[in-house]
Amino acid sequence: MGLKEYKGEKITVYFDGEICEHAAECVKGLPEVFNVKARPWISLDKVDAKKVVEVIDRCPSRALTYKI
Repeated sequence: MGLKEYKGEKITVYFDGEICEHAAECVKGLPEVFNVKARPWISLDKVDAKKVVEVIDRCPSRALTYKI
C-alpha cells in the first residue's frame, strides 16, 4: 500500500496503511476529517489544523503523521 499523502491548506497528513492498527482514534476523534466511506478518506480543509494534530497524536501505530 505504501505511504499516502493528503494535502490541506495548512497541514499535510501522511498515512501508512501497512502499519495501521485500525484503532480508529482518527475516525472517532474527527469523523468529519477522517471518513473511511469517502474518497479521499481524509479531507483536511474542514477543520483547524491544530485539531487534526491532536487527533493524529493519539494514533497508537503512528500510521498517521503530519507536517505543518
